[in-house]
Amino acid sequence: MEALRQDDPRRFGRFTALARFHEGASAVRYVARDTASGEVALITAARPELAAVPAYRRRFQAEARTAERLAGGWVAPPLDTGEEPETPADGPEPLWTAAGYVPALPLAEAIGIAGPLDERALRILGAGIAEILSRVHAAGAVLQGLAPGTVLLAADGPRLTAFGPLGAAASAEARPGGQLSVRLGYLTPEQIEGKEVSAASDLFVLGLLLAYAATGTTPFTEGPAEEAARRIAGDEPELDAVPEALRELITDCLAKDPAARPSAGTVAAELALEGAAGLARGGWLPDRLAAAVADQEVRVLALEAPEETPEKAPAPVPAEAPEPVEDTAARQPAEGTAAPEPEDARPVAAAPLDAPASPVATSVAPAPARIPATAEPVDARPAGAPAPQEPAAAPVAAGGGDIGEDRGTTRFLNTGPRPPQNDRPTTQLSLPHELVAPPGTAPAPVAQPIPPALPVAPVTPQQGPTHGGPAPYPAAALPAGPAGSGGPGGGPMVSLPLPPAPAPVPDPAASRRTLLTIAAAAVGGLIVGGGSVAALGSGDTAVATDDKPAPKPRRTLPGQPPEPRWIYTHPASESSPLTTAVWRGKLLVVTSESQASAVDLRTGKRLWQRADGAKGQAALAAGADLVFVASPSEFLWLSPKNGRVVHRVRYTDAFGDLPGLAVGPLAGNSGPVIWFTGSHTVTVKAPKPKKGKKKGKDKEVVQAHFFAYDIVQRKELWRTPVPPGRAPAYRVVVDRSADVLVRQDAASLTAAEVKAAKGKGSIRSFDQKTGKLLWAKQYAAASPEAAIGGDEDGTLYAAVGKDLQAFETDTTKPLWRVEGSDGSVFGTPLVAGPLIHTTERSQLVGAVERESGRLVWRRSTEVPGTGNAPSLTLSGSEKTLIAADAVQVTAFSAADGERLWKFQDIGSAGPKGATVSASYRALAAGETVVVQRDRAFYAFPVV
Repeated sequence: MEALRQDDPRRFGRFTALARFHEGASAVRYVARDTASGEVALITAARPELAAVPAYRRRFQAEARTAERLAGGWVAPPLDTGEEPETPADGPEPLWTAAGYVPALPLAEAIGIAGPLDERALRILGAGIAEILSRVHAAGAVLQGLAPGTVLLAADGPRLTAFGPLGAAASAEARPGGQLSVRLGYLTPEQIEGKEVSAASDLFVLGLLLAYAATGTTPFTEGPAEEAARRIAGDEPELDAVPEALRELITDCLAKDPAARPSAGTVAAELALEGAAGLARGGWLPDRLAAAVADQEVRVLALEAPEETPEKAPAPVPAEAPEPVEDTAARQPAEGTAAPEPEDARPVAAAPLDAPASPVATSVAPAPARIPATAEPVDARPAGAPAPQEPAAAPVAAGGGDIGEDRGTTRFLNTGPRPPQNDRPTTQLSLPHELVAPPGTAPAPVAQPIPPALPVAPVTPQQGPTHGGPAPYPAAALPAGPAGSGGPGGGPMVSLPLPPAPAPVPDPAASRRTLLTIAAAAVGGLIVGGGSVAALGSGDTAVATDDKPAPKPRRTLPGQPPEPRWIYTHPASESSPLTTAVWRGKLLVVTSESQASAVDLRTGKRLWQRADGAKGQAALAAGADLVFVASPSEFLWLSPKNGRVVHRVRYTDAFGDLPGLAVGPLAGNSGPVIWFTGSHTVTVKAPKPKKGKKKGKDKEVVQAHFFAYDIVQRKELWRTPVPPGRAPAYRVVVDRSADVLVRQDAASLTAAEVKAAKGKGSIRSFDQKTGKLLWAKQYAAASPEAAIGGDEDGTLYAAVGKDLQAFETDTTKPLWRVEGSDGSVFGTPLVAGPLIHTTERSQLVGAVERESGRLVWRRSTEVPGTGNAPSLTLSGSEKTLIAADAVQVTAFSAADGERLWKFQDIGSAGPKGATVSASYRALAAGETVVVQRDRAFYAFPVV
């Protein structure tokens, strides 16, 4: 961090700027405080010269919205935005966002302080970033925001601060005609080949980051500059210094073929199955980094807002004197990012290594004016011409690991020694000279050249790798076509998507300028073989102008889940879902404390919400055209199109003879019939006392009934009294043609009922037509808590001890037994045709023949440890068995138990170490299975 400069803003809405935190190519981050509440924030403010470009504004706002959608976990929640209602008269509208401040160090700075990370820290770093990528990719998006400067290391885990190309840009500048030039830092093999980026591209960059964090150097950096592109596209990475346990995974991430790279979820699971937050419990940073982070927090909390002082006129400069210069370290690029185009800094000759130290002093003159965007282009210089010489500067202070001061500022709040500088000139930014088109080829319009890079004095090469910044790639030309790297048929071209903008006046040249062209320029410290330049016009959004076919869907590797058809996130502004149900394979109906809402199962888009359905139970189909929801006070029939209430039946009207009836959880349903329990309180009069005796007190007694109700005809079929227990709660075990078998929930049993049953559970049989109690039976030693299921053929399946046992329902005669794992118990079985699928707390899932009890197959979900037995769901075709637990969702072939894939939505783990407590749920709908974990819903294709 460093002090505010004279031209830095002092106010951002309710926040007062305290210090500069980080300077990137397209924005500056400030530490700020809300003076009213004391809340500390990290402000990301666009550079004024870029904020005036419409394309930049749209991209900035789009990336801010991405950050908002990803808020939580390893992404700091946004606090405010700088969208002012009126544009200032003296300049462009301020453009900034505010997020919660978390004490942290950029990855590059951390490596410079303490060197490469150990294996555990690498796992936490990689898993945390992969968790974020998993959430991004599930929505069909690509992040393109990874760089050593955008990844921070906090005390409880990593943080990501960039959410698109702007945030991770190595350089960005406004050009004449409303253009925006953005140069990206990292390059992937598919970009070299001219292909579009995909989710797999983020994984390649993640592999580079992990390799850098593990070794202090970036793969593919060694070798001639002109062969950099070839090395990325064809060479294997040198990963000998990477911990052996992680080498294979990082190698997979750096695979040349995007389809061969693992998914983000797979990487996260392999690095930290319990999640990055779980693995980071108890601390994860080396002592030096932990101390630096703690020191930063103390210093930030002690910061006070700088006093406003009148601006002083700059000191006069003699006419014959050369232009003022600064120290070599002035305007250093932020750690982990490439040097931006020089603005208020000037290059200087490097001081000799034995130069005497000179004190660092604050400047009395303001920083020089920024170089305008129309500065002389690099192409204006003849090829091979030497760079213009600049006047030398005062020598840089040696030792101490500190840096020289920028004009108009004093560096302060040091958290450790600065990383040593890279051993190559890495601050030059250049574009290749345009190649001459063949005869007869019309020249393609090209974007205006960027301002020239200023020369850097030679530095004595150091031996061996240095820590503190990824080893840079010098400029290396990439393959170019007839019109150069940006022309048709030339270098790789991929679109840089922008949010929709108003349609401009058609401009063919501008449409070409919207291409993201891979340029043959290396960006010091960040580049991996080359850079990307996005020339964004002031008009329409970026689109590709060639006729390349759409990329083929990425094939699924063994163990990887298929790409979700869609992802839906329940809004954070609403209460968490209470129940979820699939309505006729068309809607996903979600109820919460505040409302019921419906999501289109084809698109994942929310169609409607209805407050009447607040606190409702799982929705059901009431015929072909109504959605039935039982709320705490009434039955509702909603229109599936818009959620409008078509019918409502209040409990006080339908069950008038039971005043104050409280409807409990639905016990089950079959076709149009639902079963539920209801209870109400009645007053029992005390008996008439005997002569001479005092009259006793009246008693309040809870009476409970088990109901059958037709939701199509909207009428009660029957009711029968049942023991109320602690609170009446019953569950239908199996629905047969003549009766319905019901069991009382163990939690609702009173101590007296458990004692009377001698610790065994009971099954009650009620007549389907009248509700008459036919019988109540116990099955061997099956306890009240034992998992139990049944089928229409008269067989009951119950967990008895560690085994699963089958009984003849009507006689309780044992039929067969399947032995379970030691120390485990079976969960609720799932009947499917001739098989019964089993689940155990030991995380074993299997299939057994219903008739004989012969074990067909048994497989592990490979979730470590024991917990609750996974819940089972079959796909619509009954070919895929889905096992869902608190850790993951695992898909098996129902026929032979082949494990098809597993899925984890571990990106929602809390950064403070508290992992998500909600278990996964799976709901089948035809050829789709919807996986839910708390607010997140994923629709996966299944067979």
